[in-house]
Amino acid sequence: MLLHIPALLTADELSHCRATLKNAQWTDGRETAGIQSAKSKNNLQLPRDSEACRELGEVVLRALGRNALFNSAVLPYRVSPPLFNRYDSGMSFGAHVDNAIRGILAAGIHTRIRTDVSSTLFLADPDEYDGGELTIHTNGNEQAIKLPAGDMVLYPTTALHSVTPVTRGSRVAAFFWSQSMIAEESRRQIMFDLDMQVTLLRERLGDSDPAVLSLTNIYHNMMRQWCIL
Repeated sequence: MLLHIPALLTADELSHCRATLKNAQWTDGRETAGIQSAKSKNNLQLPRDSEACRELGEVVLRALGRNALFNSAVLPYRVSPPLFNRYDSGMSFGAHVDNAIRGILAAGIHTRIRTDVSSTLFLADPDEYDGGELTIHTNGNEQAIKLPAGDMVLYPTTALHSVTPVTRGSRVAAFFWSQSMIAEESRRQIMFDLDMQVTLLRERLGDSDPAVLSLTNIYHNMMRQWCIL
């Protein structure tokens, strides 16, 4: 599933993130890359143990918590602490695949997360830089993505992806991974489609309509069968 989520951040949240990142201290982005992907990665990254990274990560996590579209599409069980990167002129990230399992620190406890869904939250507007498109490579096709600041894209972590070279300005973004309660992508898609239809019917018919109640019951029964906690 490739999904565009508009305006994840409020205007105030976006302004705060941009101002903080403008004055942040950046380090080599290869710190969080695997052995293979590090060879094609050329960018800067906010140190994950820095105060700025932790504080802005909380801003992003709060925004995710209130976003119905993200929660419907991902059905998140765990979300990795958001990280932040910057691509200046001449920087890029060649085609790569993200690690299937990542270690994270959650509530002071070291644990692991299965990466089912990748997310990129754009924090620079498209007119601020040239190049820097997130490119998804699937079945011999390429889809280039470049969104307004504050918008986010979700895509399967199973997909090969890259960031094209930046030729002007700086591309700044947050990125993170989610472990879904439903591991299989096709099943997540079914649940998302069903939830969207239930939402439309609720708006048209009301919550007490028999068809709405029946479909809602089906949705939750499917969740019981497919969710792994």
